[in-house]
Amino acid sequence: MSHFFEELDYSKTPLGELVLRRRRILKLDRDVVEVILNDEHLMSDYFTVSEVALANIPMALLAADAPDILVGGLGLGYTADAVLGHDHVRSLTVIDYLAPVIRWHHQGILPLGTTLSDDPRCTLVEGDFFALARSGDGFDPQVPGRCFDGIFLDIDHTPDFYLNPSHAGFYSDDGLHRLSGQLKPGGIFALWSNDPPQEEFLGRLRQHFARAQAEEVVFFNPLLEEDCVQTVYIGISRD
Repeated sequence: MSHFFEELDYSKTPLGELVLRRRRILKLDRDVVEVILNDEHLMSDYFTVSEVALANIPMALLAADAPDILVGGLGLGYTADAVLGHDHVRSLTVIDYLAPVIRWHHQGILPLGTTLSDDPRCTLVEGDFFALARSGDGFDPQVPGRCFDGIFLDIDHTPDFYLNPSHAGFYSDDGLHRLSGQLKPGGIFALWSNDPPQEEFLGRLRQHFARAQAEEVVFFNPLLEEDCVQTVYIGISRD
């Protein structure tokens, strides 16, 4: 293939056709690794600021000495990698619905290589985060009812723009109430959103958590030549 474009992997999944590719952005003179689902852009390593912030913002607020963290949505792995960058983390469980994404990390064909799969604190799990959130047993079938110090989620585009309509219930009052019960006292739920803060969703968080806030993540997009604003929502459970 041309050195300007390379398809690294192609898979058929329950959600459709999944493509991992590398392409050259001539304007920036750099390569970008991208994930495409059904011809729609899903993620890339071009901007990772907010993915890293999804880990670092809540980790800075956690009081636990040796926290157990759950990440919903593996992707290219930048949120998980940022979590593991905090040496006091005891365990990290990462749930992703798409088996090929997990395989890419084990194969080391992504920019992070095998960093995640090589870390003994990190477990990569193939599963439906939203179905597990609804289940009576919770996120860890080996330990029914297990609670976490942090649950950090990056799957849907925003709290009201979903990859799948079945995810909608998670962001409802019932879904957020159920999630709050899967955190340890003082635990933190963090949610990535591709849009600026939404007051309606922030108000809903405040009904189910002792404290809630929305942190803007602002970065410059040299392709658009303008600032972009994304959001990390934070919900802190009662002590």
